[in-house]
Amino acid sequence: MVWVTMMLMLFMQDVPASFPQATIANGRLRAVVLLPDATQGYYRGTRFDWSGAVASLRLGEHEYFGPWFDTHDPKGHDGIPGPVEEFQAGESSVGYADASVGGTFVRIGVGHVRKPEEPAYRRFGTYDIVDGGTWTVDRGSDRISFTHVLGEAGGYAYEYWKTLRLEGDALVIDHVLRNTGRKRIETLVYDHNFFTLDRRPTAPPVIIRFPFDPKPLRPVEPFGEIVGRELRFRKELGRGEHVFTELEGFGPTAADYDFRLEHAETGAGVRIRADRPIRKLVFWSASRTACPEPYIDASVDPGQQTTWQIRYDFYVK
Repeated sequence: MVWVTMMLMLFMQDVPASFPQATIANGRLRAVVLLPDATQGYYRGTRFDWSGAVASLRLGEHEYFGPWFDTHDPKGHDGIPGPVEEFQAGESSVGYADASVGGTFVRIGVGHVRKPEEPAYRRFGTYDIVDGGTWTVDRGSDRISFTHVLGEAGGYAYEYWKTLRLEGDALVIDHVLRNTGRKRIETLVYDHNFFTLDRRPTAPPVIIRFPFDPKPLRPVEPFGEIVGRELRFRKELGRGEHVFTELEGFGPTAADYDFRLEHAETGAGVRIRADRPIRKLVFWSASRTACPEPYIDASVDPGQQTTWQIRYDFYVK
């Protein structure tokens, strides 16, 4: 067992303690949460919300989140562990279509960023940050809260709150997005999740369970397959091998935002639920992570606010 643990530790890197971070714990769970920082932060890209990324979350000897990549670039679009959220407006970002070249558009959880001369929005690109807004962090023993205040530019401004709290064997993430600008914020948001169950490879022991009959819009073969209400892997994924699809079959209520990810060998499992209905569902996996990506509608009119909650219940079978 010792040599297996050592091999797994070599399999994926840890987040160095030199990066700004905070630990929360409740006697059952222990989570290391990365802190937003424009100069020293572990993640300084412009794709994902900077708040709430978890460098490690453990229940007993089992670990559920952590880095899933070989090398780390703080400004790379995906150099971040889960759970992390990305806000989109169609195939681009809030305010992108309105902005002129040299003007700014909004990346929620990042700030106002510069629109360069380009043929189309680059989802995986990293843009220059013009105004990163103001971050405030409030820490407790078993919870941590982030506040991001972004002043107006181009008619867009917001106040965004996110709280991570530990309740028994669960991590609960509460969100509030208040529109303080003149224009409506039209956006879907999804959690990429980036699960790394016990740092094991993505392989046949990893099973994803759905509360409905998933209908893939593009094939999951040759590396995956749909078996009833489960997505399974046919082989261990190697470098550069992926399962990627969009799934249909979910209904109009929050009851279908209810997924389970389990590792049949280690017994580690997690149930993911939310209080909002799914608007779109993507599944993506690579050699070291498996990611159901449920989207919800977080659009909000000027002067109004919207809320949503995601709950992760961790268990061992």
